[in-house]
Amino acid sequence: MAAVRGPGESRDSAPTVELDMFDAVVMADERFHGEGYEEGYEEGSSLGILEGRQYGTVHGAKIGSEIGCYRGFALAWKCLLHGGAGDKDSRKMKVVEALITLLQHFPYDDPTYEKLHEDLDRIRGKFRQLCSLLNVQPDFKVSTGGSGLAF
Repeated sequence: MAAVRGPGESRDSAPTVELDMFDAVVMADERFHGEGYEEGYEEGSSLGILEGRQYGTVHGAKIGSEIGCYRGFALAWKCLLHGGAGDKDSRKMKVVEALITLLQHFPYDDPTYEKLHEDLDRIRGKFRQLCSLLNVQPDFKVSTGGSGLAF
């Protein structure tokens, strides 16, 4: 196949132009695939950030609501048990104080805290222990309409 040469082109440069045009056609699929990948990656990243923020907000609110109920429960029982002088009340008061201490040291403003879930489990365990000592059956529910702690 003879290539058409323009004025001033040598015989050696004509096949190079022909190969460049051929490469452009053949490599178009790879180029479009790469461009599509980049566009999709950028779009997915921005959507992932939004979705992650929404997920974090919802679950952070649930944990905050749960911790708030535990705190209110513990403070109410601290006031109720404060007047009691019996041995059983003394033990209950120690567990109430331990729960309040755990709640005060909970990292409310650090979502990257490595032991967040461990501390939350420890708080839940102490809450269950307190409920057992007080002989109450808590019914903590987190829903879209709000949260509640019922007995």
